[in-house]
Amino acid sequence: MMIYGIGIDVVEVERIETAIARQGESFVRRLFTVAEREYCEKQRRPGMHFAARFAAKEAVSKALGTGIGGNAGWLELEVVREESGAPKMVFHGAAANFLISEGIAEVRVSLSHARDYAAANAVAVRVAG
Repeated sequence: MMIYGIGIDVVEVERIETAIARQGESFVRRLFTVAEREYCEKQRRPGMHFAARFAAKEAVSKALGTGIGGNAGWLELEVVREESGAPKMVFHGAAANFLISEGIAEVRVSLSHARDYAAANAVAVRVAG
């Protein structure tokens, strides 16, 4: 195994909360899957959790070198929680196909948030060869 790429992103929680307040459901539907929305909306401060997922998607797109777009759209990158509670990135559509074409075996993510900021980092690992 070898590192394909790494990415990091930091988001102001207030920026995401303001976008949700202004644009409402259209904003969250455009950026987050149904499961992500359901998880975040159950939390005491949903905007903080949406911000962490936003940061994770940005960090993953940087680790892949794709940016958000054709090879890794917002809804093709999904943060889920493993039974242990650890975050895991699940890939759909073009993003899943991109991982296969590049020989990327996995993308590990870590999320963090505090009162004002949410952050995430990602490491994409390629099968050696």
